[in-house]
Amino acid sequence: MDDSDLRYTLRINRTLFAKYRYVAKYNGRSANKEIEQYIKQSVQAFEKEHGKITAEDIKQNNA
Repeated sequence: MDDSDLRYTLRINRTLFAKYRYVAKYNGRSANKEIEQYIKQSVQAFEKEHGKITAEDIKQNNA
Protein backbone atom coordinates (compact mmCIF):
# COMPACT_ATOMS: atom_id res chain seq x y z
CA MET A 1 0.00 0.00 0.00
CA ASP A 2 1.21 3.50 -0.86
CA ASP A 3 1.77 5.58 2.31
CA SER A 4 2.28 8.88 0.50
CA ASP A 5 0.08 11.83 1.45
CA LEU A 6 -3.33 12.09 -0.17
CA ARG A 7 -5.30 15.25 -0.89
CA TYR A 8 -8.98 15.11 0.01
CA THR A 9 -11.59 17.82 -0.44
CA LEU A 10 -13.90 18.26 2.54
CA ARG A 11 -17.18 20.16 2.34
CA ILE A 12 -18.13 21.58 5.73
CA ASN A 13 -20.16 24.42 7.22
CA ARG A 14 -17.97 27.54 7.59
CA THR A 15 -18.96 28.24 11.19
CA LEU A 16 -18.32 24.66 12.24
CA PHE A 17 -14.93 24.72 10.51
CA ALA A 18 -13.99 28.01 12.20
CA LYS A 19 -14.76 26.42 15.57
CA TYR A 20 -12.78 23.35 14.55
CA ARG A 21 -9.76 25.51 13.67
CA TYR A 22 -10.07 27.11 17.11
CA VAL A 23 -9.89 23.65 18.71
CA ALA A 24 -6.94 22.68 16.51
CA LYS A 25 -5.03 25.84 17.45
CA TYR A 26 -5.79 25.23 21.12
CA ASN A 27 -4.25 21.76 20.72
CA GLY A 28 -1.20 23.24 18.98
CA ARG A 29 -2.01 21.73 15.59
CA SER A 30 -3.02 22.86 12.15
CA ALA A 31 -6.57 22.00 11.11
CA ASN A 32 -5.13 19.35 8.80
CA LYS A 33 -3.11 17.68 11.58
CA GLU A 34 -6.11 17.84 13.91
CA ILE A 35 -8.22 16.02 11.32
CA GLU A 36 -5.44 13.46 10.90
CA GLN A 37 -5.44 12.83 14.67
CA TYR A 38 -9.22 12.29 14.69
CA ILE A 39 -8.94 9.85 11.78
CA LYS A 40 -6.15 7.93 13.56
CA GLN A 41 -8.25 7.74 16.74
CA SER A 42 -11.26 6.52 14.76
CA VAL A 43 -9.26 3.80 12.99
CA GLN A 44 -7.65 2.69 16.28
CA ALA A 45 -11.06 2.45 17.98
CA PHE A 46 -12.49 0.48 15.05
CA GLU A 47 -9.53 -1.92 15.00
CA LYS A 48 -9.73 -2.38 18.77
CA GLU A 49 -13.35 -3.49 18.44
CA HIS A 50 -13.24 -5.34 15.10
CA GLY A 51 -9.61 -6.39 14.62
CA LYS A 52 -6.82 -5.03 12.49
CA ILE A 53 -7.71 -3.80 9.00
CA THR A 54 -5.44 -5.58 6.53
CA ALA A 55 -4.28 -4.58 3.06
CA GLU A 56 -6.55 -7.34 1.74
CA ASP A 57 -9.55 -5.85 3.59
CA ILE A 58 -8.83 -2.49 1.98
CA LYS A 59 -8.40 -4.06 -1.46
CA GLN A 60 -11.74 -5.91 -1.15
CA ASN A 61 -13.51 -2.74 0.02
CA ASN A 62 -12.22 -0.74 -2.97
CA ALA A 63 -13.12 -3.41 -5.53
